[in-house]
Amino acid sequence: MDVVVVGAGIAGLSCARALAEGGARVRVAERGRVVGGRLASKRYDGRYADIGAAYFVADDPGFAAQVAKWESGGLARPWTDTLRVYPGGEPTTGPVRWAAPGGLRSLAADLAQGLDVRLSTELASVPEDADAVVLAMPGPQALRLAPPPAVAAVARAQTWKPVIAAVLTYPSRQWGDLRGAFVNGHPALATVCDDGNRRGDGAPVLVAHSTAELAARHLDNPESAGPVLADAVREVLALSAEPEVHVHRWTYAQPEQIDGPYAVDGRVWLCGDAFGRPRVETAWLSGHAVARALLE
Repeated sequence: MDVVVVGAGIAGLSCARALAEGGARVRVAERGRVVGGRLASKRYDGRYADIGAAYFVADDPGFAAQVAKWESGGLARPWTDTLRVYPGGEPTTGPVRWAAPGGLRSLAADLAQGLDVRLSTELASVPEDADAVVLAMPGPQALRLAPPPAVAAVARAQTWKPVIAAVLTYPSRQWGDLRGAFVNGHPALATVCDDGNRRGDGAPVLVAHSTAELAARHLDNPESAGPVLADAVREVLALSAEPEVHVHRWTYAQPEQIDGPYAVDGRVWLCGDAFGRPRVETAWLSGHAVARALLE
């Protein structure tokens, strides 16, 4: 069986890895220059910062087994089960959040090892030269490839919100044991994480994620959102120092949940983190479910 997976984010790589291990011939087409998708880390001043997913959790046994492999290889580590909530700054506990010392993209790179991954490869339509094609991407992006009707209908039904991430590098650490925080009711700021703490190197770097409303206003000029997010973090955390600011725009960042593990029409499949609670684990499970169905 020949399969083309379009998209080298966590869903596409999970699918491709499981297919390859099951004996299928797989190639992955990725329009970006690196693998990872929103499992993204970007280098600033010689250091990687996580600019996409803030962390991941591992509730499902299958995904937990994958995480255990990453942990044993030194690629992932349990980070925290406690985050703050603002206003107020009170702690809230939940599941263990996992992080990656080398940046979350290192986990995608691990999944891609040994696979036929073709970077900087943008397709204009669904490939015809394969027994199956897996579109591992947000629905609005899948629609550009003109998928068959049932897949197109599910893709059109997906609703996505944008986010702008701001990497804030300070002269020194001023926020104590922050780890991460949810910010409720703020017009600009939704979350902020201590990137030095989650990566484990103690760097004086915070990563802020905007509200969808702020991102929508600044999508055409994301750099203009940087000072707004820096001011919001200063206000919420009562900081005094001025940071160096870098921003990254995510047009399709937060999907509304839809039912089912994937969509399929004939030989074309659609998977990703919209098929369940929008998180890294969901994307991995969706891609894995497609692979399992194809191999069966």
